[in-house]
Amino acid sequence: MSAVSGFGKTLVIITGASKGFGRALALSVAPRLAAGSVLILAARSEDRLQELKRDLCRGESALTVRCVAADLGCKAGVEKVLTETRDTDPDIDHLLLFNNAASLGDVSRYCRDFTDVDEVNSYLSLNVSSALCLTAGVLRSVPRRAGLTRVIVNVSSLCALRPFPSWVLYCSGKAARDMMFRVLAEEEPDLRVLNYAPGPLDTDMQLQARSSSADDSLRNTFSVMHAHGQLLTCDQSISKLMTVLLDDKYPSGAHLDYYDL
Repeated sequence: MSAVSGFGKTLVIITGASKGFGRALALSVAPRLAAGSVLILAARSEDRLQELKRDLCRGESALTVRCVAADLGCKAGVEKVLTETRDTDPDIDHLLLFNNAASLGDVSRYCRDFTDVDEVNSYLSLNVSSALCLTAGVLRSVPRRAGLTRVIVNVSSLCALRPFPSWVLYCSGKAARDMMFRVLAEEEPDLRVLNYAPGPLDTDMQLQARSSSADDSLRNTFSVMHAHGQLLTCDQSISKLMTVLLDDKYPSGAHLDYYDL
């Protein structure tokens, strides 16, 4: 892959595509795709997905955009995305799967407060289990063959590496996902696997972090960053991610942070 030619004829799958980083990612990837490419957008909100599709398809476009309104926290939601994947023309140069869907979880409580197994399992279903099952299903639907480059991107976080008080669900989920994709890279050397931490983004999730975190220090830190314009835009972070993917020089399975690039 090169920054001049883009990604070629590609099947792109983006979860959590209706807003924030996922939406911006779709808008950034689309111009880099060759004619005949397919972009599968998955999220819970049908209305927001359709709005994004309209933005992507303005003017003449040789890109096919498919919207999948689904709850990836359950088996049926994952299967809906996989059904769209199986219905795609197999004659592609690249597969790009962006595991972006995630939730912050309840950051208003500490570890000692999480006593409901069903609550924790529900969080992990969306944030960990679905990423594994979707990735496995996509790899089965788009098997290895000569001339095909398959790229799996996990949208990670500093929280995968560092504990944040009152963020036990989010930190645990991100750490589990990072290791999951590191294992995948070891098992499947033909894959290109990347854990990308996009940095502190100015999104709805950041607003939730500033307003709801039980830890005073964390809440104050994020509030100061917001007040001083130190949060990143999604486009800033995605620009670096696109460069990394197009240069294609990263070690498979690596954890790369926006500030390391």
